[in-house]
Amino acid sequence: MKNLSLNVQILLGASLGLLFGVLLHQWPTNSPLYQNSLFIFTIIATLFVDLLKMILVPLIFTSIAVGVANLRAHQQIHQVWTYTLGFFILSMTLAIILGLGSAQLFTPGKGLNLALFQDAMQHYDAKHITLGDFTQSMLHGLFVNPFAALAQSNVLAIVIFALFIGIALVQGGERYRNIIQLLQEWQELTLHIVGWIMRIAPFGIMALLAKLTTTQDLNLLVTLVKFIAVVIGTTFVHGVIVLPLLLYGVTKMPPLHFWRGVREALITAFATSSSSATVPVTLRCVEQHLHVKPDIARFVIPLGATINMDGTALYEATAALFVANLVGVDLNLLQQLIIFLTAMIAAMGAPGIPSAGMVTMILVLQSVGLPTEAIAILLPIDRLLDTVRTAVNVEGDMVGSLIVQKLVGHQKTLAS
Repeated sequence: MKNLSLNVQILLGASLGLLFGVLLHQWPTNSPLYQNSLFIFTIIATLFVDLLKMILVPLIFTSIAVGVANLRAHQQIHQVWTYTLGFFILSMTLAIILGLGSAQLFTPGKGLNLALFQDAMQHYDAKHITLGDFTQSMLHGLFVNPFAALAQSNVLAIVIFALFIGIALVQGGERYRNIIQLLQEWQELTLHIVGWIMRIAPFGIMALLAKLTTTQDLNLLVTLVKFIAVVIGTTFVHGVIVLPLLLYGVTKMPPLHFWRGVREALITAFATSSSSATVPVTLRCVEQHLHVKPDIARFVIPLGATINMDGTALYEATAALFVANLVGVDLNLLQQLIIFLTAMIAAMGAPGIPSAGMVTMILVLQSVGLPTEAIAILLPIDRLLDTVRTAVNVEGDMVGSLIVQKLVGHQKTLAS
């Protein structure tokens, strides 16, 4: 197993989990083999999910605080980063709306209520609240004692506190360089622990899928294929239609010219599933092929690899509605608004590494009370979907660099 890549190990674990589940599904439920096997799978699966929950809070806090704090090095280019952040928010907003819309239109998972999640959903609060009550409750839950939020894993409150910390670090400049360095090292340490957890991911996925297929209707596999088709199709719509339209509307650059110039970066992103690893290729494409000025490209592209995740945001919003359909929950408009906001925050907080969205997916599910055990369904297909969404993430960064350059014009913004 050591000689195999993590992706191959996860695929092998998923295959074995499905195989064990199908075999046990045929076994009498009162037999010792069935009961003991199900007990072991449950222990391993629970451990894996709990480890992901454990690392979620420090990962989100450090990623957002460090990401915002990194803007301190670019205080002299307010116009550039204002346009950059504005474009990132706009493109992710369109991606999330597209993801939610496709999930509403095609309803993957609808009508297939899974007994696996019934215990987790026993205390689900399905009451409908007014907009005023929702706003008051949301604001009250956002601005709380940060230490209490950390202790209670109130993720949204932690995100807000991390944003405040990041903004304060930007304004403080060099006075807080030691704190920034500490946060950066803490983020690296957190990602190192994520690496440890991912080492047992093949076993966790095997156990989760074995438990799922042992106790559930195998029609889930058919539903999963529909979900994959919806996600890939919607992601392609965003990458092939929405982003090129934004680009053409601002810069008048034909889509074919753009794609010819960036194909190396798109292929690299697809192959590595890492927007961070693709940054050198991305910079080369936009600077040499599309003639983006280095001072703009070298700000927009690295920042985009950290916080601009169109494909990830689209996927997490679609996946949340898919899980809601699986557990038989009809999310109202306000709950979908929560998913909208949380998916954007989670996408911005996801590091640019393969399958990082898997960890932040827990945040999106928790925001509306959906069972985090649902990652048992999402993990085996995550690698496939990650290739497509990472390519769109990187495409969004490159489109953003061209749009920002056009908006700031030929002013010598960075000369002073």
